[in-house]
Amino acid sequence: MQRRSTVICRCEEVTLEQLEAAYASGCRTSRQLKMKTRAAMGACQGRVCRNLLETWIHAKDPESSRDAELLACRPPIRPVTFGQLARGGE
Repeated sequence: MQRRSTVICRCEEVTLEQLEAAYASGCRTSRQLKMKTRAAMGACQGRVCRNLLETWIHAKDPESSRDAELLACRPPIRPVTFGQLARGGE
């Protein structure tokens, strides 16, 4: 049983209820849902929730292509240590 308050994206606190509302408003692809709800836009850049989001879309519409609009993971341009962050990037 799925609860509408189930959190799909922990970083952006996107719930199943928000995904359902976005889907009902016409968002049908993972990219459209990402732009509407911010799912997969948090600190992990979708590494945690992207598969769950794409699986949920496929469950809603089994005819949808899983490869149509894959969400991109965008790592930082260059790695930054916690020490650098604490000092303000020095």
